[in-house]
Amino acid sequence: MAATDDERESRPAAEAAEEAAPKAPEKGAERTVEEEAPEQPAESAESAEPAESAGEDGAAPRPRARGRRGLLAGAVSLFGEVLITVGVLMALFVVYSLYWTNVQANREAGRMTDDLRDSWENTPDDGKPRPVDIGDLKGGIGFLHVPAMEENILVRKGTATEDLNKGVAGYYTEPRKSAMPWDRRGNFTLAAHRDGHGAKFHDIHRIEEGDPIVFETKDRWFVYKTYAVLSETSKYNTGVLDDVPEESGKTKPGRYITLTTCTPMYTSRHRYVVWGELERVDRVDEERTPPPELS
Repeated sequence: MAATDDERESRPAAEAAEEAAPKAPEKGAERTVEEEAPEQPAESAESAEPAESAGEDGAAPRPRARGRRGLLAGAVSLFGEVLITVGVLMALFVVYSLYWTNVQANREAGRMTDDLRDSWENTPDDGKPRPVDIGDLKGGIGFLHVPAMEENILVRKGTATEDLNKGVAGYYTEPRKSAMPWDRRGNFTLAAHRDGHGAKFHDIHRIEEGDPIVFETKDRWFVYKTYAVLSETSKYNTGVLDDVPEESGKTKPGRYITLTTCTPMYTSRHRYVVWGELERVDRVDEERTPPPELS
């Protein structure tokens, strides 16, 4: 059915009215202008600029510089820990060298001392002094007594390190072979450690001219008297071991005793030497009464 003229005229008017009328907001678009974040004031933008440029002015440290300092601090800390560890190890070594080796050596020397004295009691007395060889003693022959030092020092064959490490004094077999106390003439030459491993000659510097040195065997006391001291000489000076130790001032054969050890203390750079000359020989009685020099 055809539209009338009035209807045709009313359509454009209605459409215009709809366009003029305010539209209802769509769903999901309910935010108002006030809900949007306000713009940052100009002052905030301006205050941010110095923060960005702070690194350039040096006010704040750069991350790279902080990293370098951290690595340096770590290296210094590690180096310090290494030094502390090395120091502790060195301290333990010193304790071992100067204390524990003494304990071990004295224990072994004490055992060998008991063995030697027991053997003397079980050996027939025929009036002839002789070396006694029992087990690892390797020719233990008696005991050195020096009132200025430690007394009752076991003397056995050899001056090698492994021999002296047992807390004893040893008689030389090289480079000059030692005479024995009961020989008619010669030089009875001995050596012992000054520090560690028993340190039997530690106080050798206390011996003075005129001091007694006594050597005890199964049936004799050999009494010597100190006549010369050499506080330092080369460790290669073997002349001090000669049968006639001319460096001590002697020029004729006799019956001498020579004590040698390292010097200065805690080193082995040089040698300390003490010389004595035999004054008399006393026979050991049943009670093994020491000579007056040891009273």
